[in-house]
Amino acid sequence: MSTRSDEPPPYANPIQAPGTAEGLWAAWSGWDAMHEFPLPAAGSVVVVAAHPDDEVLGFGGTLARLSDLGHQMTVVAVTDGEGSHPHSRVLRPHELAAIRSEETRAALGRLGAGHADVVQLHIPDSQVAQYEDDLCKALAPLCRGAALVAAPWSGDLHSDHEAAGRATRAAAQAVGASFVEYPIWLWHWAQPGDPRVPWSRAAQLPLNLEVQARKRHAVDAFASQILPLGPGAQDAAILPPEEIAHHLRPREVVFQ
Repeated sequence: MSTRSDEPPPYANPIQAPGTAEGLWAAWSGWDAMHEFPLPAAGSVVVVAAHPDDEVLGFGGTLARLSDLGHQMTVVAVTDGEGSHPHSRVLRPHELAAIRSEETRAALGRLGAGHADVVQLHIPDSQVAQYEDDLCKALAPLCRGAALVAAPWSGDLHSDHEAAGRATRAAAQAVGASFVEYPIWLWHWAQPGDPRVPWSRAAQLPLNLEVQARKRHAVDAFASQILPLGPGAQDAAILPPEEIAHHLRPREVVFQ
């Protein structure tokens, strides 16, 4: 879920603007009209993340449920997340990339999905759109034969998320795999019922209390994102509590 501190000036990017409070989402009546997405009964599952932590924030509870059902799972990290703190005085990009990889493994273990295969593609953070065709080619063989493929939503207003979503959709379609997209930044910049969001394609995946607890524990594994790396503004946490709250609900959402 990386962002860059050298992106456009504040509020030129909706992700940099003040976000929607989770209380507004919790009170939204639209949840009642959203049908439940049926998980596959068997088969392999591929979950693509633009950055390490995307798969846990947007789809972690469902990963836990799929693990409980015995699915073989592959998690694909498109980038290493090394661009989240480009001006850090504490960690260099390659050091941060190594930490993010370790955090992913720890988070998957906390979800009960420690057996998942993790594939790292090492595409440069914040530059996924420039490698979109190469990404699609790399993903196609991983998606072949999968019962379900999931990736960040291609309308998330983060260029890496959008490019990862487009490339994964193309790869899944090329091999005939079922595909869904999970939003991440949507909950920050959108409002309940927002007309920019394709709610007619949305489905929810309920998470019971035990799965919610596992997901919360998994999110905590990403210390490099939820805690400051150091005292300076360039080392501030990427995911403050108000942002994390969007991802600790009793449901996750996908677009079909």
